[in-house]
Amino acid sequence: MRAIQITEFGGPEVLQQVELPDPVPGDGEVLINVSRAGLNYADTHQAENSYLAKMTLPLVPGGEVVGTTEDGRRVVALTKNSGGYAEKAVAPALTVFEVPDGVDDLTALSLVVQGATAWLLLRKSTHQEPGESVVVHAAAGGVGTIAVQLAKLWGAGRVIATASSDDKRKLALDLGADVAIDSRAEDMTAALIEANGGRRVDVVLDMTGGATTDQSLVALAPFGRLAFYGMASRERPKPVDLGSLLVHSTTVAGMWLPHALRVRDAEHGTLAHRAMAELFQLVVDGKLKAVPGGEYGMGEIQQAHEDLRSRKTAGKLVLDPSR
Repeated sequence: MRAIQITEFGGPEVLQQVELPDPVPGDGEVLINVSRAGLNYADTHQAENSYLAKMTLPLVPGGEVVGTTEDGRRVVALTKNSGGYAEKAVAPALTVFEVPDGVDDLTALSLVVQGATAWLLLRKSTHQEPGESVVVHAAAGGVGTIAVQLAKLWGAGRVIATASSDDKRKLALDLGADVAIDSRAEDMTAALIEANGGRRVDVVLDMTGGATTDQSLVALAPFGRLAFYGMASRERPKPVDLGSLLVHSTTVAGMWLPHALRVRDAEHGTLAHRAMAELFQLVVDGKLKAVPGGEYGMGEIQQAHEDLRSRKTAGKLVLDPSR
């Protein structure tokens, strides 16, 4: 099969197209003929070995695929941290979700990582309540485009989006944000409070890190919550002063998607399955949509990672392993 492999850690230049033997599923695993693989910012961390889960070489990157199983089922799946950038991939049965009719490949891939992440951030990490103000940083990205829509659907009083360009801010507004501000604001605290009509904000979803996180935390209202789920700037925020959380009655939560596969849910099996069931239904009902961000062939994979690292992309990026 054709695949993208890295044999040394580094930037986009380490991604190489190769021929590899087809993967063989083990007990409790499923072989998937891949029609599309998801491209995520986290993949750039895999390539340089700065991801939360440490990688080993040689490595086929990619954590999500959509395609068909050997028995003909159409599924979207999470691989074991890697293996998605290929014509065939293996995934644990626990992380395989059947795709309903009416949900296309792009949308299925948008939901399995970014959609589930947005769902968890709002439902579990921050427990969004009706009427609250919700800040979505990187609102034109894969998680952000879903989070803006979900926050609005679930009754946010004001959705404040941040993005780095006029086009990205317009996209966020088109998806339902009430206001969109420049993510490069020198004083993010003041910008968020101004965007919320002079009031501090209730919920912040942040994957940027650095000063954006530090200043967003200061912008929280009493009982406000900040959910931290990534560090796209590659700059660490300042350590959180627990005393300041007590003084302002604020909460900081961290979220990593794999944990949702370990938490049981009485009706759906795991928390991730509950999230996917609800997200699929919202799509089928016409209440939620994915935003295409670009499709790349195997020979364009280095460019895809360049585009991801530049943070100039919007929506969901996918890899077509057939070209």
